[in-house]
Amino acid sequence: MKAGGCQLNPALLVVLFFKLCFYGSSNSSELQVCELCNGTVLSPSPVGRFCSLSAGRVKGRCCLKNGTTGDKESIIGLDLSNCSLAQVENLQEASNATMIDLSLNPFVNISEVTFQGFIELNYLILPVNVLCPGGATSWKKIEEKEGNRICQGQNSMCNQTGQMSRDCPENSQCAPFGPGLSECSCGDNYHGYKCLREGEFPVLQVFAPLGASTVVISFVLWITQRRNAKPL
Repeated sequence: MKAGGCQLNPALLVVLFFKLCFYGSSNSSELQVCELCNGTVLSPSPVGRFCSLSAGRVKGRCCLKNGTTGDKESIIGLDLSNCSLAQVENLQEASNATMIDLSLNPFVNISEVTFQGFIELNYLILPVNVLCPGGATSWKKIEEKEGNRICQGQNSMCNQTGQMSRDCPENSQCAPFGPGLSECSCGDNYHGYKCLREGEFPVLQVFAPLGASTVVISFVLWITQRRNAKPL
């Protein structure tokens, strides 16, 4: 008996590739965070009132900005209250949200990393035993109300005394990056490690060889697979 490797039909590979691309693109428009628990945003709730005042539209546990559809849907409010969440993570789909309600859940702490990039977040409702991410300096007002902790008015860490000089190197600019967080970006005409290189980034020199090598490797693989492929 002659041993041999398994060979894939090229036509089948094309079909599988098409299905994966189609399935991925169809799923990308679904906002998973809006379906983290059953129910919908109720009108009397804080997020419900905010959504009404903002002329948004409700989708599951989310309030979406009006005029956004499909892949461009933008979440401005998220209500995950009373969802039995033991931990909170992967909320990045709601990174543009202004208000998030996480009250009435059993989790006992929350990581600052959870809200990386949430620069629009200005009203966060938490269980009373959970501290506001970033601490007191990250919010204009923190209060306990009706058994919840409410974090209001996110402060920019770039406005804190000495924050920019302490966290960002020379030739860079500080930008808010969520509660208690900031990021540094190189100033005009600077790039590279710690923004030490002056002049425009050498796009052509960096990406041209990479693109050429990708084309060559793809061509070699195509030739190799074509030799091994059986005719239909």
